[in-house]
Amino acid sequence: MSTLIVIPARFASTRYPGKPLVELKGATGEAKSLIKRSWEAAMMVQGVDKVVVATDDDRIREAAEAFGAEVVMTSESCQNGTERCAEAFDKLGGGYDVVVNLQGDAPLTPHWFVEELIKGLKASPVAEVATPVLRTEGEALNGFLEDRRAGRVGGTTAVFGIDYNALYFSKEVIPYTGNTYSDNEETPVFHHVGVYAYRPSALAAYPRWAAGPLEKLEGLEQLRFLERGVHVLCVEVEGRGRQFWELNNPEDVPRIEAMLKKMGAA
Repeated sequence: MSTLIVIPARFASTRYPGKPLVELKGATGEAKSLIKRSWEAAMMVQGVDKVVVATDDDRIREAAEAFGAEVVMTSESCQNGTERCAEAFDKLGGGYDVVVNLQGDAPLTPHWFVEELIKGLKASPVAEVATPVLRTEGEALNGFLEDRRAGRVGGTTAVFGIDYNALYFSKEVIPYTGNTYSDNEETPVFHHVGVYAYRPSALAAYPRWAAGPLEKLEGLEQLRFLERGVHVLCVEVEGRGRQFWELNNPEDVPRIEAMLKKMGAA
């Protein structure tokens, strides 16, 4: 089964304009743009036939082409990464069995997250979409709670059934737990990793559906699938000692740079 990775990136982010071109320093002190680090993460994934950056902005296109990425220009009307992936897939003429949306704000995404995600979707007879979830330890959960207390949107959490079909995703910390956890202690809260794998039929249908009330309230694109009754498979992945964080706010830059240094990433 052939696989395409699309990295959707837009300049006009509501929360953080120009985010894809923000530079992040690694362990050597070298600064690389967010979109370059995300592309490098995508290129490490095994078993992928093509990786493209999808954008509507010439500044991002020029930056991506400068470091060797293939770019697909998409319209400004795309409301989120899934719509941008759908348009890019269409412009490429289809021809892939699995399309992965590796969002351009997640440079810390380990390659095995994506490899397990693709494997999970291919193995499921009913899932039309798959997305990774990572069980949090106390340090990450406390970070989520700190963000919410400060009025910031941090990580997204996921809840799912015993069959791992998604029940809900939220920017609030769910499920509720009143317990206190030490930094290295496992918790019952799962961090939703913002990567998706789609079957082409689900991806093609998505832009034709209007955003539902839950998607509008939470600002989470994957809720459009749940509101339409689409099976979204949650694939549990292992951190293997790696920390994971998305760049959502300017305050996340030093946090991500610290993680890059800890990983020894150039």
